[in-house]
Amino acid sequence: MQGAENLNIMVAMAAGLLSFLSPCVLPLFPSYLSFITGISFDELDGGGLNPGSRRVVMLNSVLFILGFSFVFISLGASFSLLGQTFLNYQTIISRVGGVIIVVFGLYLIGILKIPVFMQYKQIQLKNKPAGYAGSAVVGAVFAAGWTPCVGPILGSVLMLATTSGKVSSGVSLLSAYSLGLAVPFLVSSFALGSFMKFYARFRKYIKVFHVIGGILLVIVGLLLITNYFTLLAGIAAGWTPSWLLERM
Repeated sequence: MQGAENLNIMVAMAAGLLSFLSPCVLPLFPSYLSFITGISFDELDGGGLNPGSRRVVMLNSVLFILGFSFVFISLGASFSLLGQTFLNYQTIISRVGGVIIVVFGLYLIGILKIPVFMQYKQIQLKNKPAGYAGSAVVGAVFAAGWTPCVGPILGSVLMLATTSGKVSSGVSLLSAYSLGLAVPFLVSSFALGSFMKFYARFRKYIKVFHVIGGILLVIVGLLLITNYFTLLAGIAAGWTPSWLLERM
């Protein structure tokens, strides 16, 4: 069981990274950063920030991350609580969740068209709430705005949380998802110039990464449907060094 949880966490963290690379997060990242810090894009991109401005960027970025993490982790706890309520039907829940994840994967690949995920509208905030706490509020608001666009990826992690049957597992999964989204966000916040160079080269491959992510979701979904996910987790645990397992 521990092996399955560890594998779920790795999947969730990879899903968070894939969400950062999605079309509704990656291209708009500089705008998010400028909005929450109050520092112009040109100044951020110039790389000549003084220590005080860098501290502003760091604090606002961290609080923004805490804001969207709170929303995602709350969703994880809610979905896992739902799964715990129907604990006697875990086999059915796993198979239904697997089917849903396969559908999400086929959408990312481009085989299926799901209108609700194609109608992303960015939530507009005319003014940021005052103070550093305002960045946390903005993070929570933007999490709601991201949800339709990253829905297939986030939804797959939530399905894993539901099949876990434990609130603690759901919290861990969505914490891992938030971490996968937060780390590249935070790193890019401190090196926006390098991020812009990376994005100029990477943007033509965004669709390719979505297809790869979709294929991985289809595989995870099929493993859940056939109950091979637990078996794979056991094999992975057997290959993992004991010293690493003790720290997981």
